[in-house]
Amino acid sequence: MSGGSGASSEDDADDAESGTDTADTMRERAGENRVKLWLLLRANRLVVATVLSCTVFVAFVAVAIILSPSLAAKVGASDPIETLFASMITAIVTGATLVVTIGQVVLTQETGPLGDQQERMEDTLAVRNSVAELTGSPAPTDPAAFLDALLVAASDRVRDVRESVRERGDDDPNGTAPEEGVDDLAADVDDLAADVDELAADLVDNVEAVRGRLDGASFGSFDVVFAALDFDYSPKIGRIERITDAHDEALTDAERDLLGELREALSLFGPVREHVKTLYFRWELIDLSRLILYAAVPALVVAGVMLTAVDAGTFPGRTLGVDHVTLVVGAAFAVTLFPFSLFVSYLLRVLTIAKRTLAIGPLVLRDSE
Repeated sequence: MSGGSGASSEDDADDAESGTDTADTMRERAGENRVKLWLLLRANRLVVATVLSCTVFVAFVAVAIILSPSLAAKVGASDPIETLFASMITAIVTGATLVVTIGQVVLTQETGPLGDQQERMEDTLAVRNSVAELTGSPAPTDPAAFLDALLVAASDRVRDVRESVRERGDDDPNGTAPEEGVDDLAADVDDLAADVDELAADLVDNVEAVRGRLDGASFGSFDVVFAALDFDYSPKIGRIERITDAHDEALTDAERDLLGELREALSLFGPVREHVKTLYFRWELIDLSRLILYAAVPALVVAGVMLTAVDAGTFPGRTLGVDHVTLVVGAAFAVTLFPFSLFVSYLLRVLTIAKRTLAIGPLVLRDSE
């Protein structure tokens, strides 16, 4: 890989140590709650759906106990079970049909004329060629390794810029600029060194943390996308542009080229992350469609049994003061609602990711620093 790092081992050790805390620090700065992040992003979607269904069951039983007359009395006087589960059968069938429609939309994006498929291939190969030119080696085919290659390229370039500026300072302890005797340029070189050090520390910390998350991550799980979300490339591109504009006269041609390559690496990370995110969205929607169809069958069976075979005398007696019929109806309602719980759990993650990645490029839509 071209553009190897020239940073000191001491700096690298500090970068690696602080990098492990970068993701947590970013969340603290953004005021995000760990439990909220776990629920929206990290947690297994089946676990979230199960928790939602259990919550519905507990809430249903609690409300049925509090209200008067009891559910058992209402079942004896009228037929709320028939009304409830007849509606649930309609909802399940409608929801399954909707899921099939979503699956068809996803599949539609994978089909098209030969010319469109060729254009997609050419666009993909163009990006891969750009990454290969930047890194000096063929672009990886694994999504996690592809993102990692861009992170390594960015880290190498910023370290090279930092080392170049430091070497100029070491060669000229008084801080004079390349054009000797120009005081304002000498001050600009000092400011340049401070700005580059700040950029390098932030970027290397962030890169090390994200690379640690990408290591061993496989596509299909949420790990790859979650790691990529933690790399805030947008403000870094803006900072590079400000450094280039504010210290144009103090920068050497080599340093300008390195900053340009650094900006290119960060600029490529954006569309590559969006591409990986789009593929993940399609993957998730296909999984969601399949799981809901699987869950719809037992849900229909439970709803049908409750509709045709359960009445006030089917489950007599009480346990801990709670009528058995109340527990059975609540459990059956939670089971028939499970396909919807799956839909909610997957949609929470997809919408959260979409909101966090609305802008591509140097636009920051939420507080990240």
